Amino acid sequence: MNVRRSAAALAASAVLCVGVAPAALADTAPPASPSAPPVIPSGLYGKEDPMYDGVWRQSFALLAQDTVGVKPAAQAVHWLAGQQCANGSFPAFRADTAKDCDATAYIDSNATAAAVQALTAVGGHGESVKKAVAWLKSVQNEDGGWSSNPGGAMDGGTDANSTALVISALTAAGEKPAETKSKAGKTPYDALLSFQLGCAAEPATDRGAFAFQPVGGKLLANGDATAAAALAGLGKGSAVVPSGTDTPAAPLTCPSAGTAAPAAAAQGAAGYLAEALKKDGHLTAVTPGSDQPTPDTGNTADAVIALAAAGHKQSAAGALEWLKANSAEWSKGKPAALGTLILAAHATGTDPKSFGGTDLVAALNATGPAPQGADTDATAVENGKDESSGGQNLWWIIGAGGAAGVGIGILLSGRRKKNQL
Repeated sequence: MNVRRSAAALAASAVLCVGVAPAALADTAPPASPSAPPVIPSGLYGKEDPMYDGVWRQSFALLAQDTVGVKPAAQAVHWLAGQQCANGSFPAFRADTAKDCDATAYIDSNATAAAVQALTAVGGHGESVKKAVAWLKSVQNEDGGWSSNPGGAMDGGTDANSTALVISALTAAGEKPAETKSKAGKTPYDALLSFQLGCAAEPATDRGAFAFQPVGGKLLANGDATAAAALAGLGKGSAVVPSGTDTPAAPLTCPSAGTAAPAAAAQGAAGYLAEALKKDGHLTAVTPGSDQPTPDTGNTADAVIALAAAGHKQSAAGALEWLKANSAEWSKGKPAALGTLILAAHATGTDPKSFGGTDLVAALNATGPAPQGADTDATAVENGKDESSGGQNLWWIIGAGGAAGVGIGILLSGRRKKNQL
């Protein structure tokens, strides 16, 4: 799944932490100096600032590598495991791992859920996974779901995306989400299914979709939430084993026969995604500063994974071809994007090493430390990484405020709809 909402929320939380109002920050704070780029810690994939997505992108890089039989570099796995806080949670990113997470850290259920999937897949970190799962259970809301920043300054209450991601993580870790009850006796599925647009939804094409959160008391169809919810309802994570069946996705069954089971709700979600992809072969989103929808490559890849997981590869075929033709620039040098495309290729039985003329696996490997058994000189990236474990530098202190100011505008739209970073 993708992470812009968490990233934007983290940017806003940085403003709250330094005690500067957003308007004042925009007027008085200079942008981070382009001559002082962030230091990228050794072991981390990607060259871009990891403040908002370090754990997320690392998790998807490792998960994708493992899925296609590539053994990740030990230092890459070590970096991810080292991001964990003492209480078991994972922040979006922490530069100084010599210090435990404090009240200013943006503790992220989305990042924690992604890390659980990745560390479970690569193995050898059972205790880390166990602690992360225990933390996720400890911050479950009374309605059975999760927010992206549990108990933090940007805790906006239960949302479908965070709840779905945690369900997928719990499943990957061998837990039973249907038996993971809140203090009020609610399960994660009780919360998740409350976000689905049912048979009374108009237009009818929105039936089966999931909303991120209600807006003005109304549920609005959201492609990202729908794809995440479909995987969760099927009891699957992002690493989908290609299905042996392939049937067309069908719309939500109406009239409803009563309370939907998670698997039935997931199939209704798949029906919505298949219909939404028919128009252009991809999903769309409205980006900050624009009223016009543009292609949403990240959510389109998520939809392909969800449809394949539901046994509807032919319904995803057109979107898969669109991704082959249009995702190269979007994913260039971006570990999370490349990892998501690899997972989409794997889920549909497509060769990720020949994806629209791109070897996605080689491209992902080249964004970080060479995988075990690989030719280091051929795959490592010379990107000026800091070889220290913490990777802390003055830029983080000076640039945090400026970076946070940039994130405020994204936050406003990100609460309406998440988009791939």
